[in-house]
Amino acid sequence: MPIKSYLAHAHGGQKEKLINALSELHDCEVTPSENQDILVLVTDTPDDISDDILKKKIEDIDSLKILTLVSGFNNPSN
Repeated sequence: MPIKSYLAHAHGGQKEKLINALSELHDCEVTPSENQDILVLVTDTPDDISDDILKKKIEDIDSLKILTLVSGFNNPSN
């Protein structure tokens, strides 16, 4: 169960567009900053394959300028 947090930076003036695009994805929680084009993104996926698919979907969003992994945690299934 990978849980990761990212800082997502929108292209200039596209913060709302990025928020909307990320909010449509399952397994994502988006928290926008109040004074910058930066968002805090937390993902929680059931497995590594789902995590890879979700990351690819995030990276394909046009309004996304930079995605930086801040922290990652993986709780392996027993």
